[in-house]
Amino acid sequence: MINTLGSFALSLGIVLAQIPSPTRLTPNSNLALQPIREAQEQQLGLDDRLWGSPGQRGDKQALLTSIDNSLQFLRSSKAAAAYAKYPVPGITLDRVRRSLVRFRQLVVNSNSPEELQAAVAREFVFYQSVGHDRRGTVTFTGYYEPIYQASLTPDETYRYPIYRRPPDFESWQRPHPTRLELEGKDGLQGSTGRLRGLELAWLSDRLEAFLIHIQGSARLQLPDGRIMSVGYAGKTDHPYLSVGRELAKDGKLPLSGLSMPVMIDYFRRYPQELSVYLPRYRPFIFFRDSGGSPAIGSTNVPVTAERSIATDKNLMPPGALAFIRTPLPFPNGRGGMEFRQVSRFVLDQDAGSAIKGPGRVDVFMGTGQLAGDRAGVMKSRGQLYYLLLKE
Repeated sequence: MINTLGSFALSLGIVLAQIPSPTRLTPNSNLALQPIREAQEQQLGLDDRLWGSPGQRGDKQALLTSIDNSLQFLRSSKAAAAYAKYPVPGITLDRVRRSLVRFRQLVVNSNSPEELQAAVAREFVFYQSVGHDRRGTVTFTGYYEPIYQASLTPDETYRYPIYRRPPDFESWQRPHPTRLELEGKDGLQGSTGRLRGLELAWLSDRLEAFLIHIQGSARLQLPDGRIMSVGYAGKTDHPYLSVGRELAKDGKLPLSGLSMPVMIDYFRRYPQELSVYLPRYRPFIFFRDSGGSPAIGSTNVPVTAERSIATDKNLMPPGALAFIRTPLPFPNGRGGMEFRQVSRFVLDQDAGSAIKGPGRVDVFMGTGQLAGDRAGVMKSRGQLYYLLLKE
């Protein structure tokens, strides 16, 4: 995605899944990350899925690819600038990079989860996010890259455009125009104003066009069979708003049990409501043709399904190796989802306008319908750690 604009689940106001007990952190100033004692590390249970389970392949290569993407970012001038002002003592660009290089070696050479866990405990120290309660509780949500039907030219079917970033956007007066001012109540008035000529592609479904704004990227299936990828190119300066919570606030849907399928079903049954609720989402997102590339995070490298996370980059170390403990949704084989507790190594490679503070993480769930179904119901609590080589 990407430069994600926030999880779909959070935008809907989904009720939290089961809540693991938070770690008791030692109070220490106002820093977002705190080192934890080795005794606590032994309780983390580094049960990752690298080696798979009976009848299932592991995804060691996916983790290695994600590590390599972060190492690419850490060699960039953007990384140097980010770490020059990073506020947590002891977390430097050089240490983050060396930690990733060494961890990669351990993943390649370890033959079992137990062997990897022993090596990690021996060589690394853990920094834990203080969470939203300063006791380590973090809210996890999910985001994904959708696939929609679209056209490069408008017609009676394909009417709803997504737009390129205006060439003069930096000179736009603030506050920026709202979504209502830019595209109108019906979403069709952009060509009559300052967005004229900036159309990148047209979709047949107004809700799908809006969901690309929420997710920050998409793959578009064109009428001739080609696949076009579009990615985030900028946004107006208005704050995030939850459309789902707006529906619940107005009594249109109950907040309890609100999910992506529920909200989509509501708008399918009452399409006239799109003109009521979409304009309330004041931010407007601009896109670029990403040339068929994978979804890209705020670190300018591809994100990997279930291995890339988005956090507040004013607080968390970009590109760094992290470890999450939280319930994630999985298909239950009966057309629904069930939450299973996971303990997983991830890379911090993205950001989002709704992902603010030390208590928020967005997990990239992948591309397509299943990833969207999982992201749409995901909202759970857990813990977030960063791994750094011992000094």
